Amino acid sequence: MSKRIKVEYVKNLYPIFTKPKRIKIIVGGRGSTKSTGVADYVAAKMSVGELWCCARENQNSIEESVHRTILDEVARLDIDGFEDTKTSIKHTTGGRAFYRGLARNITSLKSTLSGIDGLWIEEGEDISANTLRVLTASVRLNALDSQRKIAGEVVKMPEIIITMNRGARTGAVAQKWLERAERDLQRCGYYEDDLIMVVEMNYTDMPSSWFEASGLEEERLDDEKKLSKAAYDHKWLGKYLDEVEDSIVKPEWFDAAIDAHKIDRLKSAFTPRGAKFASHDPSDAGNDPKGYSLRHGSIYLKILEKTDGEIDEGCDWATAMAIRDGADWFIYDGDGMGAGLKRQVSTAFSGKKMRTHMFRGSLSGIGQDNAKKIYLPTDNDVLGDKPKTYADTFTNNRSQYSIRTANLFYNTYRCVVKGEYVDPEDMISIDSDGVESIDRLRSEVCRVPRKRNNTGLIQIMSKQDMKSLKIESPNMWDCITMNQFQPPTKKDWGELSYQEMSIA
Repeated sequence: MSKRIKVEYVKNLYPIFTKPKRIKIIVGGRGSTKSTGVADYVAAKMSVGELWCCARENQNSIEESVHRTILDEVARLDIDGFEDTKTSIKHTTGGRAFYRGLARNITSLKSTLSGIDGLWIEEGEDISANTLRVLTASVRLNALDSQRKIAGEVVKMPEIIITMNRGARTGAVAQKWLERAERDLQRCGYYEDDLIMVVEMNYTDMPSSWFEASGLEEERLDDEKKLSKAAYDHKWLGKYLDEVEDSIVKPEWFDAAIDAHKIDRLKSAFTPRGAKFASHDPSDAGNDPKGYSLRHGSIYLKILEKTDGEIDEGCDWATAMAIRDGADWFIYDGDGMGAGLKRQVSTAFSGKKMRTHMFRGSLSGIGQDNAKKIYLPTDNDVLGDKPKTYADTFTNNRSQYSIRTANLFYNTYRCVVKGEYVDPEDMISIDSDGVESIDRLRSEVCRVPRKRNNTGLIQIMSKQDMKSLKIESPNMWDCITMNQFQPPTKKDWGELSYQEMSIA
């Protein structure tokens, strides 16, 4: 008679271990026992004869797999019948666990995965969209079990378990499955529909004795002091990493700007005056996402994106929105493919009192906006120091307007969180009612990095460089920044390429 196994696990895992579901996702930060819990589950399944594949996107050796984790749990639980073959783990019932790196083998794995009882994917935040597409179609019943199911027999469907921390919101698992679950996860830590089950697990869900025994508390406390809030929340609380190295807007600055104009003590200060500005960032290529924003005073009333359609359809969408919103100015990106929109924009506003401006983020040196104006004054004239102009400070318009916008977010944080006085004109507020996804917008705004160079000028990383780092094109961010364009007064006309400005 086989030995009865007693396994203790965190209550969050109860539905994962007890309810049938095609796809089960466990998401959370460090020290949450996600992997340990699933290792126990897989070992138990192997002990009754099941076949499991344990995988991750990139795996070059057994040492990089969960092989040791499962063996450690088998030893801790003192379960009989297991054999370590060095490349897999076998049980006397015929159960087995084997390991695969998915990135290199995904096509050849199609036949291997057919007929397995379960697939455990570790570090699911790294899974690519292509891997996910192939995997979900490959983990299925074999031919014999399919025939049994057709004949009316009860056949257990193979399950996919994914353990992960949240990476970027643009990750394949995040976009395909987590996005729909996030509201419920924030509310109660659990989500379920016909296809997927998602549970949230963090160190805070552990019995205190378990976490203290792990030896991680000193590391956590040290990280709490030294890491940025975004980095700490990602590592220990399993939050999305909405920050990249050298990002110019911190997540806490962004959060301070959400509905700042609705805070009682700031309502009157944020009362909008003057013209309404609409802005549009066209596709970079083909049917890439397009952006639109509407600003009145310091308040962004709308920040939206359109994820389908060609560049001309995106322009029609944005110009129609600007008309409906009663905008006075329409600003659009004239670099790249946007350069060909001038006639379409002019036609859209024909007969309407709409001023338009083709924004050129690439303009540099004395060609950029405000080039000769003083950006950094100096108190050391006696020592021969000269005040720096905008041309002396920024590489181009994109850098200039990006840093201006980042400063607005920081100023709002100073006012809302720190309680400092800041001129409302130097702040920014984002109306949450005019944003389809605050989380997606946060991820985009807080993932725009500064680029270091040897000129001493402030430079923002180009879209091409961001793409090489797997950072999506920041279309909504570009809309926000170019919407900070300030029409020149008559005396300043010489400061801008004013031939790019027109009245339709």
